[in-house]
Amino acid sequence: MSRPARITVWGLLAALATGATWIGHEYSHDIGEARARIATGSRVVATRCGPIEYAEVGRGPVVLGIHGAGGGFDQVLALGAPLAAKGFRLVAMSRFGYLRTPVPAHPTIALQADAHACLLDALGIDSAAVIGVSAGAPSALEFALRHRERCRALVLLVPGWYPGAAGMRRMGPIGTWLFEHALRSDFLFWAVDRFLPGIAARAVLGTPPEVVEAAPASEQQRVAGISRRILPVSQRQAGLVLDEQFVAARLSGPLESITAPALAISVEDDLYGTYANARFIAARIPHCQLVGYRSGGHLWVGHNAELLATVLAFLSAQERSSQPPPKAL
Repeated sequence: MSRPARITVWGLLAALATGATWIGHEYSHDIGEARARIATGSRVVATRCGPIEYAEVGRGPVVLGIHGAGGGFDQVLALGAPLAAKGFRLVAMSRFGYLRTPVPAHPTIALQADAHACLLDALGIDSAAVIGVSAGAPSALEFALRHRERCRALVLLVPGWYPGAAGMRRMGPIGTWLFEHALRSDFLFWAVDRFLPGIAARAVLGTPPEVVEAAPASEQQRVAGISRRILPVSQRQAGLVLDEQFVAARLSGPLESITAPALAISVEDDLYGTYANARFIAARIPHCQLVGYRSGGHLWVGHNAELLATVLAFLSAQERSSQPPPKAL
């Protein structure tokens, strides 16, 4: 090998080594931050359904937040913080297989719904409004069926319950690969999210990347934050696997028998196809309002402030209607 060729090879090796060192440093920093974030702010309470991790914030009427795929108590806190700031007590739980809530021996959607009731029991809460996000919708629906007297109101955001379907819609071979590999590896997920954000938006977050790119900076930051909070995915892996069963689970009764006032919100270009789910649900629950947006993907990009205002108005109205009328003087 000539001297110039040797110099080129050594230069390339040095560049690769430098790049690998930088990537290793960045990954260690980010995964360390992710692990530190979920290490505080929550508790594990013993219930008759087993241990359940939860966190809570705010004071007022109780809202039970049920997170979506790749979530945990931290996802609910990030989404529901504005509710706590407006006079609600938000109880954010981690579902089966997420973070510090274990998977029971024989998990079913009914058992997951019962675990919601068990958590309320452990906290001394008689009833609550329930918000089910994405893959949290199936157990929210089942809770409204099995524990009707305890569900004051039901909110379903981009509901990941697929009646008569095999499960979540996948976005082609890339989406399938990500579910089978990247969502089972902290490093692979971090690498895709960090270096291929458009692919992560489409295949993991169910949102067209062009919608994210056209959104205001604040919305782009919100999307990036949601994606980062999936880390550490290794501590959510068991829940992700279980969600593929839950999103196509048969409920214990017809939607028509749900008595709680309900609100279903979705987006037409949601790549997980939840707009059809929301329409199906709203057409069958007797007192259900449907709100739809034309674009925004699974994360309702560009509509976050509007969505939060709609949810807050709905919950506030239900609380007012449940209060006894003032006594005549």
